[in-house]
Amino acid sequence: MTSQPTPSLGLWTGVGLVVANMIGAGVFLSTGFMAQNLGPAAILLAWVVGAALALAGARAYAAVAELVPRSGGEYRFLSDLLHPAFGYLAGWASLLLGFSAPIALDALAAASYLAMIVPGLPVRPTGAFLVGALVVFHAAGLRSAKRAQNALVGVKALLILGFVTLGLVLGHNHWPDWAPPQRAPGLGWQAFVGSLFYIAYAFSGWNAAVYAADEFRSPRRDVPRAMLIGCSAVAVVYLLLNWIFVANLAPAQASAVFGYDTTRVTLGHLIATDLLGRAGATAMSALIVVAFISAMSAMTLAGPRVYAAMARDGFLPRILCARSGRPPSASVVLQGAIAIVILYTHEIRQVLQNVGAVLVLFSGLTACTLFRVRFGRSDRAKPSAKVLLAAGIYAASALIMLYVGFRDSARMLLWITGVAAVALGAYGLTRFLHGRPIAPPIGENTCDAMETGGPPSVSP
Repeated sequence: MTSQPTPSLGLWTGVGLVVANMIGAGVFLSTGFMAQNLGPAAILLAWVVGAALALAGARAYAAVAELVPRSGGEYRFLSDLLHPAFGYLAGWASLLLGFSAPIALDALAAASYLAMIVPGLPVRPTGAFLVGALVVFHAAGLRSAKRAQNALVGVKALLILGFVTLGLVLGHNHWPDWAPPQRAPGLGWQAFVGSLFYIAYAFSGWNAAVYAADEFRSPRRDVPRAMLIGCSAVAVVYLLLNWIFVANLAPAQASAVFGYDTTRVTLGHLIATDLLGRAGATAMSALIVVAFISAMSAMTLAGPRVYAAMARDGFLPRILCARSGRPPSASVVLQGAIAIVILYTHEIRQVLQNVGAVLVLFSGLTACTLFRVRFGRSDRAKPSAKVLLAAGIYAASALIMLYVGFRDSARMLLWITGVAAVALGAYGLTRFLHGRPIAPPIGENTCDAMETGGPPSVSP
């Protein structure tokens, strides 16, 4: 009896998974931080650059997904194409930050909007309740979760398009003349590059389909297409949203995001209030809650597939495995618990910057694996020159962003170092317990042993 999940996902479910993962709180907060140092043109250019980099990353990941059409995302890719230790690091980064932190941030955003509708509603407890409710839902069954996820994506798409239409029709559409209050000296390239961390966070999720590749009926075909189609659609939406933000909000207004933890205000709420008044803003708050819950739901579906893959390989406890035709329930619960801890212990801006750095680091490493496949000793299909160009652009941008980020923020470096220390310590412990560092071969895993009652299998 195999523990591999039954393939049931198609292309458009994959596109929906990508879109739902990408559109969350980040796009409604990031430009407020950026507007304090960058002008309208620089902000819009930064989002164009961010979109181009995300598409380059999606193209590189599409090639990697064709080489390794298995669930697990960066954990699986780096384990198979580079070294299990790098995959292990990426897996722990996903567990501690890559999914759990964005879920916490979106839960806080959804609860904040609800608190505007129901004054006095406790925000963090409400956010924790939303996380817990989605954990119960996704841990209970796979098919019902997929149907609900598709429905949430449909509603979310309509709401976002409605918000964009509202801003374009009723808002200002002339070029803004405001200047940032803290204009960066010289060309301001450092502030520009630093802003890409916020944008990287907002675009994170373009690779969501790779985490559940085993559950696609045609993973080699549909997973790459889902990433490219979903990322392209969201890039267009983000550019429209940010035009609305810079055209309608001056830096003084946009700075409201700095007090988000106490005021519960995002750029979307400011726009809705300006254009529709209190009643319209209340209605918009209710609608946007659905968008954030959809993002949380998508990440609650995707993230646990990484931990289940690690458990199948013997790198995490076997209880985190998925059963045949069932979701990895214990992995869902573990991720939700970490998200609730982050929700109560971290500030929004800190999460935006540091999670963006972690995502950039491991996605950049994944892009680099294509060069090893092309120029190293490998019997895998060699990636084309166009694919290598996309991978090179994405990897180079990741390196520049990390250099600027580490130089300007000791806290960011501490986050990366802390995650690496925890992961490498656990990896060393796993090697000690199993006696071998290499994961089981394809088709052989410790979850099968758990179901049959036999010992875990570890490759020689």
